[in-house]
Amino acid sequence: MNRPATTLFLTAAAVTLLVTGCNSQKSAASSPSAVASPKQAVTVAPTATPIASVTAPATTSPAVPATPTVAAVAAGWVMPNLRGSVLQTAQDAIQALTHDAVFFTTSHDATGAGRHQILDRDWQVCTQSVAAGTRFSADTSIDFGVVRVGSETCPA
Repeated sequence: MNRPATTLFLTAAAVTLLVTGCNSQKSAASSPSAVASPKQAVTVAPTATPIASVTAPATTSPAVPATPTVAAVAAGWVMPNLRGSVLQTAQDAIQALTHDAVFFTTSHDATGAGRHQILDRDWQVCTQSVAAGTRFSADTSIDFGVVRVGSETCPA
């Protein structure tokens, strides 16, 4: 047998064992409709994950914020003061604040040299297009003016 067929066979065998194992534990008093009949087909999608490595889904911890409601997204958020932050940290802060409703922000070289920000951790925020304390929504464009961390200062 080739490897995908073996995986499919083993997966189907495991599902069959689980189904029959569960049904064999039912009491004689259980209704006949609760027991799988031999005519019921079990469809198993091929998987690359070995059966032994399948784990239970992770539970949501209280530290993880809930997904915002439509009303909360419509109301928007208050822009934090991100001047002086590393560009990557500023981007992460916006994503965390909005629960990824605002995932993309832009940046530009505040010195006017037109350099691209390839590694966001190498740039410091000097300006932000949405002023700190101002409300913004999911469709607001946010742009950061940045300079190189450690070797440059923000223009006046």
